[in-house]
Amino acid sequence: MSSDDGLFLLEPDPGNPGWLRYELAQAERYNRAVLGTLLVRREGERECRVRLNQLELHLNSTGRTHGGIVLGLIDVALFMPMYLVCGVPVSGSVTLDMQTQFIGGGDGSRPLDAVVEVIKETGRLGFLRGLVVQDDDIVASFTATIRKPSRKS
Repeated sequence: MSSDDGLFLLEPDPGNPGWLRYELAQAERYNRAVLGTLLVRREGERECRVRLNQLELHLNSTGRTHGGIVLGLIDVALFMPMYLVCGVPVSGSVTLDMQTQFIGGGDGSRPLDAVVEVIKETGRLGFLRGLVVQDDDIVASFTATIRKPSRKS
């Protein structure tokens, strides 16, 4: 299935049952060019898990996950629960603010999961919180506010 008029793709991933493959339709845009194809699944009533299978380019000089990749994953992952839980279009939504606390170093050999919960949705905003984890290890915690797309007249 394509979403948001074909600007991004969200479809079942045959190699990962129960997960959807999530990527921008244009390969040269940031999400896909830097983060690559992400996997997503809904968990619970108000949560989604967005998974990044790490590549060499995601690592810093010590072989740990680069902090910029963690921040980028969080920023991109914010929009999946708003879409899957609340039906808010991804295209046109923007991040207004994001606070992140780095808690532990990311292991470059394991997938990185952003588990994002919708705390509240209003007419124009979405309030979210979550954790970036690797199995039981917490890499970061975060809160964020997004603005939903403008209504078309």
